[in-house]
Amino acid sequence: MMLHVAGLETAYGDSQVLFGMDLTVAAGEVVTMLGRNGMGKTTTIHSIMGITPPKRGEILFDGAPIHGLPSHRIAIAGLGLVPEGRQIFPNLTVRENLIATALPPRSKAEPWDLARVLALFPALTGRLNNMGSQLSGGEQQMLAIGRALMTNPRLLILDEATEGLAPLVRTEIWRVLTGLRAADLSILIIDKNIAALTRFADRHYIVERGRVVWSGSSAQLSADPSLQHRYLGV
Repeated sequence: MMLHVAGLETAYGDSQVLFGMDLTVAAGEVVTMLGRNGMGKTTTIHSIMGITPPKRGEILFDGAPIHGLPSHRIAIAGLGLVPEGRQIFPNLTVRENLIATALPPRSKAEPWDLARVLALFPALTGRLNNMGSQLSGGEQQMLAIGRALMTNPRLLILDEATEGLAPLVRTEIWRVLTGLRAADLSILIIDKNIAALTRFADRHYIVERGRVVWSGSSAQLSADPSLQHRYLGV
């Protein structure tokens, strides 16, 4: 397994959020975390990325422990994050946002650089000298994905990949992600569009109150509507 998370317990002060989270992502696999708001999905990602270090449990990337490492070391190890809310640098230009996170390629085969990111998101080409704060929400999400790709990750993590985006932009984001999957990039993704996720992903984890309560394939999730009603409905 590329990513192996076992027994993760994470708290904010005295408030515990994760109670033994377990998940895995294999090389070239697309995996989702599903669940209602406030169930621990983002906290799991923050724990993996070192933003909110876990109190207990282990996180292995390519067999090496990364729990306890600072976030920049985890990014250098090969994990790229597209955070919830995009969190681009508003006072930097699009070009500066992209090159600020650039890391050397991990192989000679098609590294992610400025030209390749702009080819993936042509809408950003004419906005290179615009500040991040001057972009639309859709452009900001494209920039956030491009910024993560500039780290040349082996595992791309997306928190709320299409939340708040216009339908045409959502379609474009799914097209891009489908292309990344076809290029064998491993992906861990959170999103609320269950129909799109079951077409896109290999496996799913449903998270309830800081624990995994179900896991299975897209076919298994689609075949059991009660799962969505029980764990994913409002």
